[in-house]
Amino acid sequence: MVVPVLLLFLSLIGVAVALLLPGYDALLLLAVPCAIAAFILWLRAALSGKKAEPNWILIDGSNVMYWRDNTPQIETLREVIAYLKQHRHTPAVIFDANAGYLLAGKYQDDHIMAKHLGLTEDRVLVVPKGTIADSYLLTVARDFDAPIVTNDRYRDWADDYPEIAAPGRLIRGGYRDGALWLDGMKTPTPA
Repeated sequence: MVVPVLLLFLSLIGVAVALLLPGYDALLLLAVPCAIAAFILWLRAALSGKKAEPNWILIDGSNVMYWRDNTPQIETLREVIAYLKQHRHTPAVIFDANAGYLLAGKYQDDHIMAKHLGLTEDRVLVVPKGTIADSYLLTVARDFDAPIVTNDRYRDWADDYPEIAAPGRLIRGGYRDGALWLDGMKTPTPA
């Protein structure tokens, strides 16, 4: 984006010189097309809307929902999500199929859980009944090279997913004196 702006600026200086100083009229033949081309380049760069790659982080929803008082609570997940967003992460949550029963007494699909969490549906997955969420979670973490927020160590999966032993891959957390903490992350300062 800097190069098109610089080219536009220099081209406009050339146009100004050609218009203001006698004997430089021929400079208009070069400066005007350059200014138009630089403006088009700047406009394309501005409208391309390139966004930074998401800084993905997965949340083991069925584990994290128990962090406060050892009872399943949607508020705990909301707080963890807010915490991660403050640290410029893009959180996604994966739940066991029974999570809705534990939180609300009835089945809740991706759409409903996403709504409760304030996330888009594409960032929440409730695995199908009879499926182990750990395999989904570990596969997605591998595919996106993302860490997982959980207190589970996934020891049964270590042979199939050796990367979980890497430092920072599994982020432990919980509450101390009523305050949320996550390993390796500083407490966010209030806005």
